[in-house]
Amino acid sequence: MLELLEHCPVCGHTGSVPYLEVKDYTVSEEVFQLVNCPSCDFVYTNPRPEANGIGKYYKSSDYISHTNSGKGFMNSLYQIARKRAIRTKLDFISTLNPNPRTLLDYGCGTGEFLAAAKEEGWVCAGLEPDDDARKLAIENHSLNVDRSEHLKELPSGQFGAITLWHVLEHVHQLKDTVDQLKRCLSSKGVLVIAVPNRTAYEAEIYGPHWAAYDVPRHLYHFSRKPMLQLMDKAGFECHSIQPLFFDPFYISLLSGGYKNGSKNFFSAMWYGMQTTIKGKKDIDKNSSLLYVFTRRVGE
Repeated sequence: MLELLEHCPVCGHTGSVPYLEVKDYTVSEEVFQLVNCPSCDFVYTNPRPEANGIGKYYKSSDYISHTNSGKGFMNSLYQIARKRAIRTKLDFISTLNPNPRTLLDYGCGTGEFLAAAKEEGWVCAGLEPDDDARKLAIENHSLNVDRSEHLKELPSGQFGAITLWHVLEHVHQLKDTVDQLKRCLSSKGVLVIAVPNRTAYEAEIYGPHWAAYDVPRHLYHFSRKPMLQLMDKAGFECHSIQPLFFDPFYISLLSGGYKNGSKNFFSAMWYGMQTTIKGKKDIDKNSSLLYVFTRRVGE
C-alpha cells in the first residue's frame, strides 16, 4: 500500500508540484513520483510505501549495505570503498572531540562501522530496522544492536556522538526521529548526518537515472537549504558541511548502468571527477554532503 503525504515533511506546507518520475532499478522496476515543495524547495517521494510495507523493496542481493557479500564486481568495489570510508569516518568524528566518548549509529546495517569504533575504545550501540542486517551485526561483531523503533527507549543525553550514514533519507517519521536523536544527544555531543545531495552535478547529467534517488527506499531527496531548515526547527546548529569523497564515483557507476544498460568504469570515473571538481567550487554540486550538528544552547 502507498501513502500520500498532504504536507511537506520539512516545513509543513500544504501542496506540492511534480518534480520527476523515477524507476526503482534495484528491486521492483516500479515508477515513483518525486514532488517538490514550493515553499522550502524540499523534494520527496510521494506517494510512498507505508512503513510496514516498504521492507519488500529492500529484499535484493543488490542492496549491499545490508549484506557482507564480496561476490561480483560491484560488491567487491563497495567492500573496498567501505573499509576505506570507515577509517575516514572514525578519524573525522574523533577530531570533533565528542563528550562523552559514546557512540550511537542509527541505521547501523551489518555493523562494520560500529565494530571498528568499538575496537578503538568507543562505547557503542546501534539501531537497525532490517532483521537480517541486525542479526549479522550481532553475530559477527558481538554488538549491542536493537530495532530502530527502540530509539524512544534510550536514555536522554546518553551519546556524545550519533551518526547516520546515508540513513535519514530512509526514515518515515522524519521530524519525530530528529527530535528523538536530539533528546539522546549529550549537551556537548555531535550529530553527524550523511545524505545524498539532490543538486549534485551528476544528478544533472543522469536525470531520472541518478542512482542516489534510489526510490522508493529513499523517501527524501535532500539539498542544503531544506536540510538546514529541518534541523534549525529541531533546535540544532550547523557546525560544518563537507563532501564525501567516494560517493560521486560509485553513484556515477550505478547511474551509468541504469541509463545505458551497462556499467562503464571509465565514464563513471570521468563524471565522478567532474562532480568532485565542481563541488570544490560550489558545495551544492557535490554528490553527497556530510553535516555536523550540535544542540543549540538552551535547547
